[in-house]
Amino acid sequence: MAEAPEPPEGADAMTRRRAAAMAGHRGDRARARAYLDDDEAAVRAGALRALERAGGLDAGRLAAALEDPAPAVRITALELAASRDDVAVGAAAARLDDPDQRVVEAAAWACGEKVSAVGADPVDPAPVVAALTRVARSHTDPLCRESAVAALGAIAHPDGLAAVLAGLDDRPEVRRRAVIALAPFDGPEVEAALAKAGNDRDKQVRAAVTELRGPAPGPD
Repeated sequence: MAEAPEPPEGADAMTRRRAAAMAGHRGDRARARAYLDDDEAAVRAGALRALERAGGLDAGRLAAALEDPAPAVRITALELAASRDDVAVGAAAARLDDPDQRVVEAAAWACGEKVSAVGADPVDPAPVVAALTRVARSHTDPLCRESAVAALGAIAHPDGLAAVLAGLDDRPEVRRRAVIALAPFDGPEVEAALAKAGNDRDKQVRAAVTELRGPAPGPD
């Protein structure tokens, strides 16, 4: 396969981003790596994906990208770190305190993926659950609360149950997610919460309950 031409000096960000992506598809690690320090965040994010595709993104560089000044790069790094065993879950959990709400949302998802992954190295989930609980209960952005509730359901640690139950009193989108997140939990308080949610004013919340519990039995 012929090597892709190097973008001309002074090429715009879109051209550089495309060049990075092409390098990833061609397995050209050296060229993809050259864009990791580009001035434009979109190019750096594209270079991360390209280098991962080419099999050349080492754990140290990926962890460093979690601290990038640009939210778009941090989000990309979280998305890639979610499926990497060589990036500690603590590195993703640290971004739950990120000043950018989009990063927090991505971090919550990544934490849920990493802790709940089948075959993942055993980790103590308690600190991650505690951090997710804080986001689920008190973050100002509902998408962050929704993502944290979903992650707590994926992890299914008993310490996260109270925050999932609390999500049933949140906005409709969070309530819907909380119903789904209750799937791995059981006990009287869970059944009582689902029974209450079955009469929620939001029809999608009620539908989620029906999907989880099955339709209510009809009269004999």
